[in-house]
Amino acid sequence: MDGVEITGPRLDRFDEILSPEALTFVATLQREFDGRRRELLEARQARQAELSSGGTLDFLPETKAIREDEAWRVAPPAPGLVDRRVEITGPVDRKMTVNALNSGAKVWLADFEDANSPLWENVVNGQLNLRDALDRTIDFETGGKRYALRPDDELATVVVRPRGWHLTEKHVLVDGAPFSASLFDFGLYFFHCARRQLDKGRGPYFYLPKMESHLEARLWNDVFTRAQELLGVPYGTIRATVLIETYPAAFEMEEILYELRDHSAGLNAGRWDYLFSVIKKFRTRGREFLLPERNAVTMTAPFMRAYTELLVRTCHRRGAHAIGGMAAFIPSRRDPEVNKVALEKVRADKTRESGDGFDGSWVAHPDLVPICREVFDSVLGDEPNQLGRLREDVSVSAGELLAVAETPGDITEAGLRNNVDVALRYLAAWMGGSGAVAIHNLMEDAATAEISRSQIWQWIHNGIELADTGEIVTREMAERVIAEELAKIGEQPGFDEPLYRQAAELFREVALDDDFAEFLTLPAYARMP
Repeated sequence: MDGVEITGPRLDRFDEILSPEALTFVATLQREFDGRRRELLEARQARQAELSSGGTLDFLPETKAIREDEAWRVAPPAPGLVDRRVEITGPVDRKMTVNALNSGAKVWLADFEDANSPLWENVVNGQLNLRDALDRTIDFETGGKRYALRPDDELATVVVRPRGWHLTEKHVLVDGAPFSASLFDFGLYFFHCARRQLDKGRGPYFYLPKMESHLEARLWNDVFTRAQELLGVPYGTIRATVLIETYPAAFEMEEILYELRDHSAGLNAGRWDYLFSVIKKFRTRGREFLLPERNAVTMTAPFMRAYTELLVRTCHRRGAHAIGGMAAFIPSRRDPEVNKVALEKVRADKTRESGDGFDGSWVAHPDLVPICREVFDSVLGDEPNQLGRLREDVSVSAGELLAVAETPGDITEAGLRNNVDVALRYLAAWMGGSGAVAIHNLMEDAATAEISRSQIWQWIHNGIELADTGEIVTREMAERVIAEELAKIGEQPGFDEPLYRQAAELFREVALDDDFAEFLTLPAYARMP
């Protein structure tokens, strides 16, 4: 094709997804919108420079009129997105596709982003799996077990999460430049599956990650409008839920809904990426934005409470769904005591969310669908959502969103070692092609590695004294811990020495270098074939 070059290998059935017609469509989006994407990424850097120089975050004065206008609302909930009380997340491999759709959840977040390792075959096979699922040709058998879809009316609604604006797809070039991964993932799914979804009475629905401003939401809205126009799909057919998982986006929730209002399906509260963004945005500000170890930061911390309360208030004021965070626990089939303790925490977390007015929440494993559904059933009854709970009692200031210093919790050697251990295990798996990884009974994704490495970077640069040992966190101490944890992992069966050596090298780069890498997935992706 003129100006389009595929550098990745042409594997089995790839031509079904990478057809000339599909590539023409996505290349049109790339040529029309990638310039704006790059400008917005430059705007992120400019804002970061302001914050690093002593600036702060606040509600935008230039958009005050949007926030004060009581009249506007987002589009009404689309078919298949009216009731979202349980959503399951996971990568788009063939087994997960069948299991997630059959899970009993109302929605499946089919993830090309944090739960996906972007190997070329994963990216394209994921698109094939989604199309095959809609065509009901995905049934398969492996290891003596058969995987088959239930009837359509029992399946979860598919909502696709493309990769974020900051990422590129290096295996396809347009006019010599790498593709925007966002436009690539969105465009291929929309081209192949929009009509298929409409024929089933649903629509092409999306989760939008990592946005930092309403201008980035405006770009997505313009992409949606153009894509519908190019393929003759009715305007407003697309619906998108935005993950509020960056610190700047928390101050622009209303504006993000406003920009996407004809295509909006609500907002989601993401936990680990939000904490990672707190550290990243204020990394030069010393202990004012210091976080305790990650497992000590709960959703009841004052600044996290302010963020989630504001999200529900904002969404319901505008007629949009508010979706809660992840229950990442993976039930153990061998340790009922571990299950008992963990499931009590899951129940408490979902009870808090449903009580706060959230319309649904995420789980990472099919075994957690019943408990999440039970909790939300007890609050919703016969109602499909809580859009009628306007939460007019909530009033959140910028200061409350910024009150990170009020977060209780310690920083311990055990917490440091856990960050290192989990990050090494995850990065090795990611480099090997797995983006959703079971580690210590938790389903971990890229956000896990981000918060783990950014915390260690923050502790080193603030000379933190560990609460349990009194030792000061330094680069040298972190190097020692990395070597020790790597040695422990190396004693376990199935240890892949080359992968872990590469993971350790990457972890040292993003956790110990003086310069803070914006996203660890960027240098990680550069190392992938």
